[in-house]
This record gives sequence, C-alpha cells and structure tokens, in this order.
Amino acid sequence: MTIDRQWQPVNNPETDLHLDHSGLDRPTSRRIKIRVPKSYIDEPIISRLASHHNLDVNIISALLGSPNRNDGWFDLQLQGNSRAIEDAIFYLSERDIEIWYDSAHVLDESDDW
Repeated sequence: MTIDRQWQPVNNPETDLHLDHSGLDRPTSRRIKIRVPKSYIDEPIISRLASHHNLDVNIISALLGSPNRNDGWFDLQLQGNSRAIEDAIFYLSERDIEIWYDSAHVLDESDDW
C-alpha cells in the first residue's frame, strides 16, 4: 500500500500538527521535514531536539551539501509527548528553520509509526 504524502508548511504548531492536548504525557509521533540554513553548520540542531526536548528523533533521510555551501534538508520522525513535540517545533521556528508536516498523517491517526 502506498501512502500519499501531503507536505504542508507549519505556520502554527498548535493547529497545524493536531497534537492531542488532552493527555500531554501520552506518547505520539509526527513526521516533519526541515531545512536547516547553512548558517547553522556548527549548531547541533537535530541533537537538541532529542536532548533538550526529550524526544526520540529518527532521521529518515537527509540531504547535506559540502560545508558552508548549502542548506541541510532532513526528513525526521519525532516521537514523544504532544508538549515535547510542540516545544521542539517552536524551537525550530524561533531559529527560522523551515518546517513541513505530513498533513495526510495528522488527518489519519490510525496508522502507527
């Protein structure tokens, strides 16, 4: 079975990601894609998602250019509770990192990551 991905930019994490706030400690996951600007080459952006936001981060794919030349593109699966995922998205957006979410996944919560 092929899943059609429908990637949309994250404009508001609270509404776009449809995170469940009824039980903030309930485990959940979201798949996102991000573009990390080359100016962050010395910043541990991905590892901070895990260490500072208590998330499991799976890098599904990445496209990295030569140092100091291109932005980095990452396809990530974030696993944790709703509040941690939301905080991580705010962390990324505060740094002007472009974020896209799989709108097909958030509309159909029946498939399990």
